[in-house]
Amino acid sequence: MAPPVFAPPPTGIDITERTEAFKGYFKIERYKLRHELFEGGWSNLVTREVFERGHAAAILPYDPHLKAFVLCRQFRIGAHAGGMPPWQIELVAGIIEDGEKPEDVARREAVEEAGVTVSDVIPISHYAVSPGGTSETVYLYLGRVDSSKAGGLHGVPDEDEHIEVQVVTEDDFRTMIDTGVIANASTLLAGLWFFLNRDKVIAQWT
Repeated sequence: MAPPVFAPPPTGIDITERTEAFKGYFKIERYKLRHELFEGGWSNLVTREVFERGHAAAILPYDPHLKAFVLCRQFRIGAHAGGMPPWQIELVAGIIEDGEKPEDVARREAVEEAGVTVSDVIPISHYAVSPGGTSETVYLYLGRVDSSKAGGLHGVPDEDEHIEVQVVTEDDFRTMIDTGVIANASTLLAGLWFFLNRDKVIAQWT
């Protein structure tokens, strides 16, 4: 059976006002807008706030020789405020600055946050983090690394980074996903993608 196919969506968006509602470490912008409806016509005037924190690149470092991953653990205030464990086990990730290429950011952050050098990269996805409330998107990659000397504490002190790095086997990573130890979107997405595509990755990198 063929999957259901959505018709092309409405395209009209009329932004009547856009203002800066807050600016601190991050920024919030307030929009007043109307949009076209599926059945024709236009919506009411709606007001929405959008959290602006930029865009990110994240990479799951994988060692095909040792069949292991390099993962980071660091404090996240958002997780704490949301009632989740504040010390999150995550991918390597960083904010993309103006003029930077996402893959270059992922490679740089692998060195800064985990002390590993990425030799090859496979793109996984480019996705919206929480499209109902933030403009942030993430470019997601799998990166080939040598994990034999990975571990310890890393991060850039001037950026208040304090990161614990661990090497995790495939079996342990899968268990961490299945039991809810991994509790953030980018790490879940990259891990599930890997286990769905493991055979192709191994064939390409060994």
